Amino acid sequence: MISNVLLYIGSIAITVWGIAHIIPTQSVVNSFGSISEDNRRIITMEWAAEGLALCFIGVLVLLVTALGGARNTASVVVFGTSAAVLMIMAGWTALTGAKTSIIPIKICPFVKTAVAILFVVASLL
Repeated sequence: MISNVLLYIGSIAITVWGIAHIIPTQSVVNSFGSISEDNRRIITMEWAAEGLALCFIGVLVLLVTALGGARNTASVVVFGTSAAVLMIMAGWTALTGAKTSIIPIKICPFVKTAVAILFVVASLL
């Protein structure tokens, strides 16, 4: 029971974080000022892709938990690999984007890490 609660909290949190990542995409791109159209497209693509990846992870964990439960082998694999990907993304963000002055990007590694921890702890309970 507690493992399901942790999984639902983590999946909803990372999905909301992904949506919050996607919403300001145009503002983020515009903040780069005068750049080439190719660079605008690349930044748009990458910014939205990270948000979509976060949403996918959240929805996947949510659906696996709701439909398959937290105790079967496939579920545990999904939770573990989702946590691993979030940790890789957190590390990448810490090395790159978190060095900017933008506050949401600075806290992004902590959000991803916290959700990854929720997924791991839930899979161990």
